[in-house]
Amino acid sequence: MSTPTAGDQLRALSNQMADAVAQSRGALVLVNGRQRQPASGVVYADEIILTADHVLERDDDLSIETDDGRTLAARLVGRDPVSDLAVLRVDGLGLAAATTSSEAARVGQIILAIGRPSSSGPMASLGVVSAVGGPIRTPRGMVEQVIQTDATPYPGFSGGPLIDATGAVVGLLTTGLIGGVALALPVAFAWRTAEALARQGHVKRGFLGISSQPVNIPPAQRGGRDQEHGLLIVRVENDTPAARAGLLVGDILVSLDGQRIGDTDDLQALLSGERVGKAVPVEVVRGGEIRSFTITIGQR
Repeated sequence: MSTPTAGDQLRALSNQMADAVAQSRGALVLVNGRQRQPASGVVYADEIILTADHVLERDDDLSIETDDGRTLAARLVGRDPVSDLAVLRVDGLGLAAATTSSEAARVGQIILAIGRPSSSGPMASLGVVSAVGGPIRTPRGMVEQVIQTDATPYPGFSGGPLIDATGAVVGLLTTGLIGGVALALPVAFAWRTAEALARQGHVKRGFLGISSQPVNIPPAQRGGRDQEHGLLIVRVENDTPAARAGLLVGDILVSLDGQRIGDTDDLQALLSGERVGKAVPVEVVRGGEIRSFTITIGQR
């Protein structure tokens, strides 16, 4: 048996990426929700489309176009400006949900950005995952994690997916988080947000009822830990989760629900989704000792 040449390997990779687009195109739709450029969306579940919030410039007169040439009316079910995600319901859609990757995106991974910005069919752009990071602060709030890629997001790609070499979705593209910068939301986060939007029309976001500022924790005040940073509580509002839990001005918040907190971004990333309304453990440094409390996270 002959050894595959470099040309054979390149051809095999090329065919694999083309097959990935073919595998995913049935769950990729065009979204008509703004006056100029249409956008993209993916089938999240039966009769449910997930897309980018910023591409929906109106709440009614929405429609989608499918790969099999149908134009169908859509109605807005829920939107979350913080994560720039929105969910549409399309009666009679009859399309299988997009396949999602069971593995998180990795830096250096080859991916395709795909979209359906016109009725002529899907478009694709090849690249790699450049970075995976977060939480990040956007003008509308905290987003817990994002994917950066060097794949070109052509106009109308927002709401379309990043896919891997098998056609599985690893993230959802958007340019609506930070001033037109192309980012993707990891599929686990995007699908979790879509579930909340489909169920209740919004995403729960929590609060503790404190004002705080990041501080360095002197070694002698760390209670035997190696954690160098925390949040100094400078105000506790009356009749709030923090007040009811027993937190005091001067406490240094160091963890919530088992996750370390070093700055306000860490805290905001934890105060969302499934934790809202639940009782979770918090730890503070008080008088050089670690003190544990239970706090029920409130909802804004």
